[in-house]
Amino acid sequence: MPADANAYGDIFGGWLLSLMDHGAGLIAARHAKGRAVTIAMDGMEFHQPVKVGDEVSVYCTIEKVGRTSMVIATEAWRRERHSEHGGKVTEAKFTFVAIDDNGRPRPVDAAA
Repeated sequence: MPADANAYGDIFGGWLLSLMDHGAGLIAARHAKGRAVTIAMDGMEFHQPVKVGDEVSVYCTIEKVGRTSMVIATEAWRRERHSEHGGKVTEAKFTFVAIDDNGRPRPVDAAA
């Protein structure tokens, strides 16, 4: 939407980062069978802009599971509203830790 863009009609990188964090967080919480919080992400490089009106899709896969943590590889893709072709905008790896009701790390099942 226009409120999420700069004066040139490009979506703010922070908005896209938030969308990616949400997507990765859903995967992490499902795998952890409970609350999981973002503790880190690697750097992002934008390959192309996202324009107001573009369709944005986020794809996530679990790349690594530790005792309490998970690394989720996340890609963001854009497609112009009336086009059949899209392109990858950026990618990042998000690290999540499963936490208990007291906010302390808890084990996750590596095979879940």
